Amino acid sequence: MKKKFDCIDTSGVKTYSIKDRKSKVSVDDLGSPAGEGVSFEAFFDSLPNILAASDLKAVASAIVESHRADNLVALGMGAHVIKVGLTPLIIDFMERGIINAVAMNGACIVHDFEMAFCGQTSEDVAAELEGGTFGMAEETGRLLNEAIKEGVEKGHGIGLAVGEMILREKLPHADKSILAAGARLNVPVTVHVAIGTDIIHMHPYADGAALGEGSLRDFRTFSSVVSELDGGVYLNVGSAVLMPEIFLKALTLVRNLGHEVKRFSTVNMDFIQHYRPTVNVVRRPTQDGGKGYALTGHHEIMVPLLFGMIREMMK
Repeated sequence: MKKKFDCIDTSGVKTYSIKDRKSKVSVDDLGSPAGEGVSFEAFFDSLPNILAASDLKAVASAIVESHRADNLVALGMGAHVIKVGLTPLIIDFMERGIINAVAMNGACIVHDFEMAFCGQTSEDVAAELEGGTFGMAEETGRLLNEAIKEGVEKGHGIGLAVGEMILREKLPHADKSILAAGARLNVPVTVHVAIGTDIIHMHPYADGAALGEGSLRDFRTFSSVVSELDGGVYLNVGSAVLMPEIFLKALTLVRNLGHEVKRFSTVNMDFIQHYRPTVNVVRRPTQDGGKGYALTGHHEIMVPLLFGMIREMMK
């Protein structure tokens, strides 16, 4: 059946004054030109208090407040964070006592070690894959696997085992190693592996028992870290799958054991917001308390920006 539709009569529309309406943006929230030759603090203050800029300020404030209250700030990370040159910033915050624990996936120890060993890392995977040479650097495969096995025999996890090896061998760029910094500063740096995901697992020196035992010890150490997270901040930077899963399991474990871990902030920083970090870091852990944030952008820009804000706020 065909119907004819005329223009609706709008003469009876009810209106109200915009002055009485609740709005999301006001003149107090607007940004301002930073000007020429201004300080970083002035630039920071010039950002609008809207959306991601507001969240960035909130995250910086949460970390500063946590540090001042002597609460925990823990960093979970993927290897891309190292490959884009952010190691010195993380070590600086470890030395300042702002970052109290670091948890990383297995790929991180590859790039952390290679930077310490020879000052370079990150091979051209596409170029090496065709000839079967991808991941086959002798020193990386041998020295890391040997360090893990020796460390596990001493009762260490993977993180401490590799960190101590880098310090013991006095590698030329050990000052650029997060693992070495952890061993030097007595800051826990835990390593969480999935067997077969990292290039050192392809080498004949790989010992499955040592990898498994070392990673399990580090999971239990990380769980101890998470048990103290109430009132603190957990950042997941650049890990889309492994660290979000590790964090969720550690949080479940410590709550099961009776630890009260509900009033804390979580942050996921990545250039794409993936499913697991969104639900396992930002949403689920804070659903009964605390606050979760998602900051989207390239690590090499966003991390220095956040850390710069934190330093300014701590003056």
